[in-house]
Amino acid sequence: MSLFLSKVLSLFIHPLSLGLMVLLASGVVTYWWKRRGLAGLGLGLLIIWIPATPIFSDWIRGTLESRYPPAPVEQAPATDAIVALGGAIGAPTPPRVYPDLNGTSDRLWHAARLFKAEKAPFVIASGGTMPWKDQRFREAPAMQDLLTSWGVPSDSVLLESTSANTYENATNTAAIVENRGFDRVLLVTSALHMRRALATFRSAGVDAVPVATDYQIVEGPTILLSMIPSAGALSGSTAAIREYVGYLVYHWRGWITNPKAPSP
Repeated sequence: MSLFLSKVLSLFIHPLSLGLMVLLASGVVTYWWKRRGLAGLGLGLLIIWIPATPIFSDWIRGTLESRYPPAPVEQAPATDAIVALGGAIGAPTPPRVYPDLNGTSDRLWHAARLFKAEKAPFVIASGGTMPWKDQRFREAPAMQDLLTSWGVPSDSVLLESTSANTYENATNTAAIVENRGFDRVLLVTSALHMRRALATFRSAGVDAVPVATDYQIVEGPTILLSMIPSAGALSGSTAAIREYVGYLVYHWRGWITNPKAPSP
């Protein structure tokens, strides 16, 4: 299965795409079978409505993030390297002049924070680009530039700039770890993504210690507005569903050799 095809097929598990397809099919069915069509329309609305509510979105994201609770950098063990996963920087596509930080840029800042705390002498910046995007932009060099501007020496940043997904992050980084003779690394990625990333890295033979960041769910009261759909909540639910499905697909493809979730 090509990377492009996998990205296209993943749209079918997104609540918005799935709900719209059910609504469209139900609208056609209503022409012949009104009762069944109306039931399908209701189902399509629920498929979109429920994940779009903040209360559901917070719950499903919390089931992933709570596996790896945040901790001060002082509690992280000293290792041979810090692995910072990509997905945090957008390409300088016009009208942008410089690479653009996105919502997961905490990954890079946390890696710099760990380096300054002397938890490892190297940072491995792991991130390439999708095959169908501009191949002149690779995320790892942009990550290096940003880390350098935050006080990490450029010669302390090792580049892995050919990966396009988490599996390639893991296998390509495993080669660097082996060549350098590293024994253990700190794995830095978003808390939502850590379960799949950690399992994939360990299956690739990397002794990785999870150091999660970029937490989306924070403490707060549950209010009536939590039942009102929002675009942000739908996006958050979609990301969590994609992680659960991605974990299953990675295991099915043999990229995760142990289906049991790794413990922190």
